[in-house]
Amino acid sequence: MATIDTIAKILNENLDIAEDQVVADATFDSLGIDSLDMAELTCTLEEEMDIDFGEPEGLTTVGDLVTYIDSL
Repeated sequence: MATIDTIAKILNENLDIAEDQVVADATFDSLGIDSLDMAELTCTLEEEMDIDFGEPEGLTTVGDLVTYIDSL
């Protein structure tokens, strides 16, 4: 499964965000994702993808997040 598809699935399951809204250029603000939601998302991604997320900075779009995860 592609990284963006995994993110879309998690956001749909946890925050009821339609998967078709989760596109590379969508900002987390435009999706209504606040800092608490982002923390929950990163924890879920770590578990789901078996990665150590670390503490990235400057992630403002879904595409930024995909690029970061794919670089791990």
